[in-house]
Amino acid sequence: MKIPPTHPRYTSLMTREKLVRAWKAGVAVPEGLIAHGRGEAFDYLFGEETSAPALVAEKAAAAFLVRGKRPVISVNGNVAALAAREVVHLAKAIPAKIEVNLFHRSAARMNRIVRLLGTAGARDVLGPRPDARIPGLDSKRALAHRAGIHGADVVLVPLEDGDRAEALVRMGKVVISVDLNPLSRTTMMATVPIVDELTRALPTVEKFVKELRGDPKEVERISRTYDKAGNLKAVYSYLGWRLKGLMKTQQHRGR
Repeated sequence: MKIPPTHPRYTSLMTREKLVRAWKAGVAVPEGLIAHGRGEAFDYLFGEETSAPALVAEKAAAAFLVRGKRPVISVNGNVAALAAREVVHLAKAIPAKIEVNLFHRSAARMNRIVRLLGTAGARDVLGPRPDARIPGLDSKRALAHRAGIHGADVVLVPLEDGDRAEALVRMGKVVISVDLNPLSRTTMMATVPIVDELTRALPTVEKFVKELRGDPKEVERISRTYDKAGNLKAVYSYLGWRLKGLMKTQQHRGR
């Protein structure tokens, strides 16, 4: 489908097209398309831009990733379809390992995603031959690598399932999520929940990683003072402010 760049929803429609193409290619699954639509609805409420509280969380995420001794980025089908290049750039900046982890797992789908990441510049992507299990999970998302997610101290889990985020936290890991739904189980369970759109969040985290890499004192300060509850409270306040603004706009239009 040819979408004119002048269309008012051009970016949103192009993102949907990417996911549809990824589904046809066997990278994404229909359930992933549904999940994206739910997140997109929240992005409308956020004005399709990164909020100040999200920036705070993204800088905190960068600090924890830089501080980590064994950081890993977890990738599923939607993440690979929408942000393979951003994942690879961030992994190189940290540096961190990349591991593919899927709920709807098959060898063919796993290999397609690994190849997609390889095309984006990734090397030695983990996932196809797991040698460990995440305790407390019965789904295929429990499958992991000891050299990757299972042995990591910090795990970035974009577009994550809440049960695995919770399981990883129980293992004592710092879990960083990227999820537009500020009420999701993932957001509630993650150590550092980033409430932002994926392709905005990852480059911003990368930018902060590069800034903080040479400043260990600032990394320690941010890691020590980050307040998850306070940050989420700020997210909810921002949403309330946005909704009030939308109400006023509609009232003026109705006059």
